[in-house]
Amino acid sequence: MRDNPELVGKPIAVGGSPDRRGVVATCNYTAREFGIHSAMPAATARKHCPDLIIIRPDMEKYRRASQQILEIFRHYTSVIEPLSLDEAFLDVSESSHYQGSATLIADAIRQQVRDEVKITISAGIASNKFLAKIASDWNKPDGQFVITPNQVNGFVAKLPVHKLPGVGKVTASKMKRLGIENCNDLRQLDAEQLREYFGSFGERLHELSMGIDDRPVQTERIRKSVSVENTFAVDLPTLQSCLEELPQLELQLAKRLNKLGDEYRVHKQFIKIKFHDFVHTTVEMVSNTATMDNFVKLCEEGFSRGERPVRLLGMGVRLLPKQEIDSNPNEADQLTLTLDQDV
Repeated sequence: MRDNPELVGKPIAVGGSPDRRGVVATCNYTAREFGIHSAMPAATARKHCPDLIIIRPDMEKYRRASQQILEIFRHYTSVIEPLSLDEAFLDVSESSHYQGSATLIADAIRQQVRDEVKITISAGIASNKFLAKIASDWNKPDGQFVITPNQVNGFVAKLPVHKLPGVGKVTASKMKRLGIENCNDLRQLDAEQLREYFGSFGERLHELSMGIDDRPVQTERIRKSVSVENTFAVDLPTLQSCLEELPQLELQLAKRLNKLGDEYRVHKQFIKIKFHDFVHTTVEMVSNTATMDNFVKLCEEGFSRGERPVRLLGMGVRLLPKQEIDSNPNEADQLTLTLDQDV
């Protein structure tokens, strides 16, 4: 919309072709009014909105804009934790700008991005990362929301549990069966009860229900994996047809791994398969390399779980920082198969 004003006010999605099993990467707010959302098949999105305009992604353009915005952030603080191309946490507690007012700093950043990058951004201001993330979604698009320390208790008490990070559909359904709809309901259970119902995640739920999040803003993020995948216009009918696609995927993966330099070491290899009925499975093995022989074995194992046509095939590696794996060299010598259950 920034680059083509004629698109303003029209439903737009960025993604793949509806005729080639493309998916929606993101969409504008006009499109969202039709129920369109990210990860939705483009064909489904077009059914929701026949006038939907689907534009192919332009990652280089997004990277340039992201870098411009990051430079604006750096004017106000050096404590920045990027989450993606379009999102980041900023710790401005030590900033000297605007007498240290996070609200005024957010105002200034949003105005500067609007003037220099010609796009809008939204901001959430709060005392920790969990609350700031929630707040950033509160007044979208082109808005900001503040949760002051004396508002935390009341705000979090009313917060629906599906807004909590880590609470997906399965956990939300379990909570609903238990009569838990908001954080105030969670507070009625102590940490031990929550651990009984939700395992190790229960302790985290207890903290979040109180608005507690002690995670610092981390300026250096640890990469955990690198992967590539392809959704095929026509299903791959046999194991052999899947194996024939692996070399091309390996080339794409190698390019991404080369960009990492020497900071990481491969810890595991994995193959992801999504069958034509959308059931998917992941198979992985511990390995200190990314060899084709291992990917072939993993693909054979994964295909055997479904023995039916494949619509998506992916491969990747799990990573460990070089320092961590060098401190435990025996771990890198293992080569075992891990059977990851179907999701």
